[in-house]
Amino acid sequence: MPVTDVVIIGAGAAGLMCAFTAAARGRQVMLIDHANKAGKKILMSGGGRCNFTNMYTEPGNFLSQNPHFCKSALARYTQWDFIAMVAKHGVPYHEKKLGQLFCDNKSSDILGMLLDECDQAGVSLHLDTAIQQIEKLENGYLLETTLGQITCQSLVIATGGLSIPTLGATGFGYQVAKQFGHQVLPTRAGLVPFTITDQLKALCTELSGTSVDCLVSCNDQSFRENILFTHRGLSGPAILQISSFWNPGETLHINLLPDHDALDWLQQQQAERPNSELKTLLGELFTKKMANLLAEHWFVSKPMKQYTPAELAEVARKLGDWQLVPAGTEGYRTAEVTLGGVDTREVSSKTMESLKSPGLYFIGEVLDVSGHLGGFNFQWAWASGYAAAQFA
Repeated sequence: MPVTDVVIIGAGAAGLMCAFTAAARGRQVMLIDHANKAGKKILMSGGGRCNFTNMYTEPGNFLSQNPHFCKSALARYTQWDFIAMVAKHGVPYHEKKLGQLFCDNKSSDILGMLLDECDQAGVSLHLDTAIQQIEKLENGYLLETTLGQITCQSLVIATGGLSIPTLGATGFGYQVAKQFGHQVLPTRAGLVPFTITDQLKALCTELSGTSVDCLVSCNDQSFRENILFTHRGLSGPAILQISSFWNPGETLHINLLPDHDALDWLQQQQAERPNSELKTLLGELFTKKMANLLAEHWFVSKPMKQYTPAELAEVARKLGDWQLVPAGTEGYRTAEVTLGGVDTREVSSKTMESLKSPGLYFIGEVLDVSGHLGGFNFQWAWASGYAAAQFA
């Protein structure tokens, strides 16, 4: 029966990072995944260009019931540490915006780098391998797998969350956590588009493909980036960000004119261009199509001089604080991350080791730590994987 120091289940971002870092310490490491390929989520991330970290990573970019948990790992393996590895491997990259770093070429550059590091460190990688059972031994763990029985001193769970099941996501890590006495906090889709089913659906469908810079707010959180109208509802960076803070039935507030006080702007237009039609003026801020549709759906477009103060105030309210209640989200099918997960109050923030079952570690998305959009979830994978690798 194979005996090894460390078994890591899950060959995604966190698992790969943990594997070569632990092996570089002289640990004998087996990395196991049920998929036929390592790092599938890495490959499809960032539109195929992998937004691998963010230059402005800090603990405030993460959601958790236990917000202090992520601080230790993020401080010990920073975005600059990962950027140094990317540079060492000669992977070309650029900042897209807001500190978001992407590959110049394609995501496979990052995956290739991680697999090279695993090769050099002597990690033994096994794909297409299922885990049937896990048992605690006096000193370590016994795994029943499709490779046969394996025993290890340290067992690291890096199986990710439930998002994008087509890439092989399952709830396996949560089952293991529960088996060994851990609480799993309720999970839901995060960084996910909204669906709209009421009368606004027609507006969204007609505007499908239109992107506009907005300020989107909900539950005392605001994000200013683009929103994208889709056939199903709303997407785009600002929508994905706010989705992690939204609960079913709550109202979203969207300011379509984030650079203006809507009422001031309208009054100024009325004074300076009294004969211009409202939709003509809106056409200078939005696409012509969007200006026409807003005029059609929300208010009668007429020359500015014909609006009463009350009508102008109503137009300003619509533009500056468009309120809508999404029907729901698109769910795990398109979610970039899973909110909730293994309760971090039962895991050491220094070592990522279970406080319930010695020798068991949890890293990456399986934990109740979720980043904002923009490379933060990858940085959590690198940092938590590195932290566990120092002790596993």
